[in-house]
Amino acid sequence: MATADIKETKEAKNPEAGEFKDQVIYVGRVTKVVKGGKNFSFSALVVVGDGNGKVGFGLGKALEVPSAIKKGIESAKRNMIRVPVTSNGSLPHPVTGVFGSGSVLLKPAPEGTGVIAGAAVRAIMEAAGIHNVLTKSLGSSNPHNVVRATFEGLKTLMDPYTVLTNRGLDQAEA
Repeated sequence: MATADIKETKEAKNPEAGEFKDQVIYVGRVTKVVKGGKNFSFSALVVVGDGNGKVGFGLGKALEVPSAIKKGIESAKRNMIRVPVTSNGSLPHPVTGVFGSGSVLLKPAPEGTGVIAGAAVRAIMEAAGIHNVLTKSLGSSNPHNVVRATFEGLKTLMDPYTVLTNRGLDQAEA
């Protein structure tokens, strides 16, 4: 099983969604044994974000690496989520995301802390435009599970204004 962790960053233009920054998290070589020998293909896990709270991930599979990355980018653009980001570029509150046996702890950090994270979570935070965060990956170290756990955590984040309106308060009372 030969795998390669490739760090590529590109600026991709999409006319309807503006500019997105994409980053390849993981490229894996998949081997299928058939009657005539072995068939090789590649899978690519890609994160796409606008750096302003919008981020998505996708998995692309193809016979060549560039085609797999392109398919992953297209899949990521279709699966975007909105993440609330505070004025200092952090998260509104701590959260834990769980997917399978992997879990990721995401905690807000003060201004100037930076992104304290592993490779997969760092790529997601940078694509989302989060600049100050503390993270810890617990359980599985599989990049696919770590990415999905991170997105589960980001989906559960609540915007402070939404919390106020759900409690029946306005911003002046808080």
